[in-house]
Amino acid sequence: MSSPTPEIIEFACSGCGKKLRVGQDAVGKKARCPQCDNVQIVPSASEAAPPAPAEPAAEPPIVSSTEADDQSYTGSVFDAIESSSSMPPAQSAPSVEPQRPVTSLKGHHSDDTAFSETRELFQRITDEISKIYVGQEELVLGTLVALFSGGHVLIESAPGLGKTLFVRTLGRVLGCNFGRVQFTADLMPSDITGAPYFDMKANEFRFRPGPIFTQLLLADEINRSPAKTHAALLEVMQEFRVTIDGTSHKIERPFLVMATQNPIESEGTYNLPEAQLDRFMFKLNLDYPSELEEAEILKQHSQQVDLGKRLEEELEVITSPEKILEVTRQNGDVLIADKLIDYINKIVRLTRTWPQFHLGASPRAGITLMQGARTLAAFNGRDYAVPDDVVQIALPALRHRVVLSAEAEVEGHSVDELLTELIRTIEVPRL
Repeated sequence: MSSPTPEIIEFACSGCGKKLRVGQDAVGKKARCPQCDNVQIVPSASEAAPPAPAEPAAEPPIVSSTEADDQSYTGSVFDAIESSSSMPPAQSAPSVEPQRPVTSLKGHHSDDTAFSETRELFQRITDEISKIYVGQEELVLGTLVALFSGGHVLIESAPGLGKTLFVRTLGRVLGCNFGRVQFTADLMPSDITGAPYFDMKANEFRFRPGPIFTQLLLADEINRSPAKTHAALLEVMQEFRVTIDGTSHKIERPFLVMATQNPIESEGTYNLPEAQLDRFMFKLNLDYPSELEEAEILKQHSQQVDLGKRLEEELEVITSPEKILEVTRQNGDVLIADKLIDYINKIVRLTRTWPQFHLGASPRAGITLMQGARTLAAFNGRDYAVPDDVVQIALPALRHRVVLSAEAEVEGHSVDELLTELIRTIEVPRL
């Protein structure tokens, strides 16, 4: 004996007017329109329009008993089915959206608008940068993710790839101040932070700020200075302030340190301490441009035109420091599901027990992955992060935080190779 067909309720979407159909047991629940993503309460049969004749082949979506007990919308309830006589039975099955933490519907829609604006801002910034700076998408994306997450980047590349040009271009497009410090063996901490001097006229000591008091700082060949000079950056990279003679001087935000080091030459260099490496959000490995990109570079930068003039005439200021800080705060509202947090946690913790790693990643690596995933999701116009966001930034976030064992080095393994293998062993959560 076959079970009776459940009663169908047909109602119009309050957002786009499309007719939607759900089962009788969905009354009072919240359903999403597959056409416009509008979410509304399913009305009762008396409040809705008269239902159309039910099609035997197309069953209405059924709300689970767990969802029946919880009236709050979590983003995992089934979408309502659009009413259409031509819809095949296979399309009437409910689709499940990635699960998100509980949030209010009003906040959800306002966040969508904010993150679509963030996506548009990111696109405008990258388009404007490409007018002067050709290629190196990893550098551009990694730097922007770090900037809008409050982090810093360490760049390992050969000389002549345009890092100084990129910082100047980025400063012009973002409306930020930029500076450059060439690190050498005789560079002193006071050469970076500044130092007090005696004002003869006022008969008192005054503080003269160093080049670190900027917003975009290029620390060129940072590993050519000794540890004493490196230590001058530890406080400012973490706390955004400089302490001189017991007085703290705040750094204007946003503040981004782009440090570079040459992967080839080791003579006359000093390894960065682990404490400082851990303060860099990403380590970006740059390679030479492709053939087409290099041909474009030759066309654009071989005419003996003053670069400062080109930056002023050809580039438009897209945003401002205030807007960057506002977007950075908004990115903190991107939702990360508990399953995704567990996924990030497993990746970081597994680096500490992986047999080919002598030293694993710190908890700061997990924070970096979460912050970067949030910013990357916002750049894509989403108000929730997905596993792809984490995987995309996993290598830049972890490669400088792990140390290979002696056996792995002898066998010729690379950090990126082992990290990729490690990540593949962890099951990707189904959100």
